[in-house]
Amino acid sequence: MPQPTIEPLTLLSRAEDETSAFGARLAGVLEAGDLIGLRGELGAGKTCLVRGLAEGLGIPPARVRSPTFTLIAEYGGGRLPLYHLDLYRLEPTEADRLALREYLDGDGVCVVEWFERLQDESPHLEVHLTFVGATERRLVVSAHGARYDRRLDRLRGV
Repeated sequence: MPQPTIEPLTLLSRAEDETSAFGARLAGVLEAGDLIGLRGELGAGKTCLVRGLAEGLGIPPARVRSPTFTLIAEYGGGRLPLYHLDLYRLEPTEADRLALREYLDGDGVCVVEWFERLQDESPHLEVHLTFVGATERRLVVSAHGARYDRRLDRLRGV
């Protein structure tokens, strides 16, 4: 995986609504074709963050469910389409990665839970969620590529 290109942004979320609010804030700096990789243990808040992304894109957050058993969930009707992939139950082969290119390089925002399993070198914005306490999470946002340096700079200013 490519190394971050600028200093990561570190935030503390004290509750699910703060994680969701960060997702909505992040959605405000995203553009068509953006790729977001999510990392973190089970229960760290990845799907909660995606609900916030949906809300920030103008998609009802209640529609967002973890696609663990469906692999891909597509949400339209917002400022941009949202493609939500969950690789928890999948170690993608090269053929799988090629098949996913439609979403990874699509016209919307593609967010991938368990991004590290994709083993993809594409530029992206990464959000790593870690447990700090029972309800607290540390969110570390890293840019991988010049396009995402600009997103991270904008996110710092929001």
